[in-house]
This record gives sequence, structure tokens and C-alpha cells, in this order.
Amino acid sequence: MSDRNIGQEILEGIKEVKRFKKGDVELKAWHLNEPSPAKTIRKKLKLSQSAFASLMGVSPRTIQDWEQGRRRPQGPAKSLLRIAEQHPEIFIEIR
Repeated sequence: MSDRNIGQEILEGIKEVKRFKKGDVELKAWHLNEPSPAKTIRKKLKLSQSAFASLMGVSPRTIQDWEQGRRRPQGPAKSLLRIAEQHPEIFIEIR
């Protein structure tokens, strides 16, 4: 069992993205790319819409709306999608 606090790591990542957006942090080593579509990320993690919604902290309906193009992820949800895509081991670990 790992001593990592995954929730805290995700929270710190979100806080850093918010500081960057405010201009408080300059990102030199990496660039924030748009995450892949939610469906692509979800399928890569081998999760149902319901399980993915639970991990993302949104409703299954929100996941459906993202995947069908009715809505786009914003703010923290977009940040979590980046984390899920770039570090899927975090999401796999907490399933």
C-alpha cells in the first residue's frame, strides 16, 4: 500500500492550474494542452460512464453530455481530465 495521498495530489494540481490562470505562476517546463475528449480518456481507463462520473465528481448525465457534445468540461473538470489523461495511474489506483 502506498503512502501517497492521491486526493491531495489532485487538489494541489488543480490549485496550481488556478494560480497559473490568475497569472500567479509561470509555467516554464510544461504547457497546458487541451485534454482529449472525455470518452477517449474514460475508455482508456476502462471505466463505465457511471464509474468515471463518480471519480470526476460529476453526474453520469454530465459525462453523457460531454461525450455527446452537448456540453464541454470547464474549470476543475477540465483539469481533472488532463490529470486522468496524463497520469491515468492515479485514477486506476483509486478505483
